[in-house]
Amino acid sequence: MGGDVRRIVAKGEAGAGRLSRGELEVLLGAEGEEEKALLEAAYRVKCRTVGRKVALRGLVELGNVCSKDCFYCGIRKGNAKVERYRLGVDEVVRMARWAWEKGYGSVVLQGGEIEREENTERVERILRGIREWGGDGFGVTLSLGEQEEEVYRRWREAGAHRYLLRIETSNPALYATLHPAGHDWLRRAGCLRVLRKLGYQTGTGVMWGLPGQTLADLAGDIEFYREMDADMIGMGPFIPHPDTPLGAGRAASPEWAAGQVRLGLRMIAATRLQLHDVNIAATTAMQALDPTGREKALAAGANVMMPNVTDAVWKGKYRLYPGKPCLEETSEACSSCLEMRVRAMGEEIAWGVRGDSPHAREAGRG
Repeated sequence: MGGDVRRIVAKGEAGAGRLSRGELEVLLGAEGEEEKALLEAAYRVKCRTVGRKVALRGLVELGNVCSKDCFYCGIRKGNAKVERYRLGVDEVVRMARWAWEKGYGSVVLQGGEIEREENTERVERILRGIREWGGDGFGVTLSLGEQEEEVYRRWREAGAHRYLLRIETSNPALYATLHPAGHDWLRRAGCLRVLRKLGYQTGTGVMWGLPGQTLADLAGDIEFYREMDADMIGMGPFIPHPDTPLGAGRAASPEWAAGQVRLGLRMIAATRLQLHDVNIAATTAMQALDPTGREKALAAGANVMMPNVTDAVWKGKYRLYPGKPCLEETSEACSSCLEMRVRAMGEEIAWGVRGDSPHAREAGRG
C-alpha cells in the first residue's frame, strides 16, 4: 500500500493526469510516512501554483436567522435555544470597511439561508454600500445558501464577486441523512451550476467525519469539486452540536478530535494534488479541534484564512458548532494574532489584494 501511496502522490504532484476515485481513496487512507509524504507533496504543489502568501477574507456574520433545519447545524430553524439576530445594512458595511481599511483584500458575508424579497434587497444594499468605496478591487464573497437564479443575478450585479455554497456531501443518500424532507440535494447542486453560469467565482465544500461517511464518499467529494470546475474549496470537520439531532449524545473526545484533524489534513492535501491551482480555506473549525489546526491546514496545502471581523458582541450568537474559537477577541486582536501565526510558519499575508485563485483568473471569472 505504501508504494501505491507514493506512486499516486508523485502522479498528483506532477499533474500527470487526473487522479481516479480509487487513487484518491488510497491517499485519504494514508498513514505514517506515507501520510507525511502526501502532506509534504501537497505543500510543494501549493507553493508552486498559488504561492506562499495567505489570502485573507474578513468574515462578517450577517445573522443567525435561517429557514433550514439541517440536523447538524447549531443555528438550524428548530433550535429554540438560539438567540436570533440580524445585522443592519450600515453595521455590515461598517465592518467590511474596517477590514478594507486594515488591508484586507476581501470579505465574506455569511448568514443563515433566507429566501425572501426583503432579504434579497437587504443584501443588495449592503453590496452597493461596499462597492461605493471598495469598487471592483475589493473582493466580496457571499455565503447565503440556496436562492433562485434571479436573486443570484441581482447580487452579482450589485457587486458580489464570489459565492461559497457547500454541498456538504456529494452523496445524495448521505445528504438525506443530514436533512429533513424538503432539503433537496439536486437543487443545491443545481444552484452551483447557476452560479457558474452567472460568472461568479464559485466555491463549494463538504464536511468530513460525518456519521456513516466512508473514504469512498470523500474521494467522490473531490471528484465533485473537479466536475463542478470549482474555483475555491471551503471544507470543515463535522463537530457534534449538542442541540441538534445529529450531535446530541455524541462524545467529542481528544482522540476523536485528533482523528478529525488528521483526516481533514489528508482531505486538504488530496484536494490540492487533484486541483492544483484553486483556493483552499484553512477553516476556523480546524482551530476548534486543535489550537494549531489552521496552521497545519496551511502546511497541508490550504492558502486562504477567514478571520472573523464581526463585532465581538455578535460572535457568540453565530455558533454552527461548539468550541468556536476567538469569541471574545476584537477584530484587531484576531488579525494581529493571525499574522503572527502565519509568519511563524514562514508564510506571508497577501495584504491589499483580492486573492483570486489562478484557476479563476485563467478562466476569466470574477
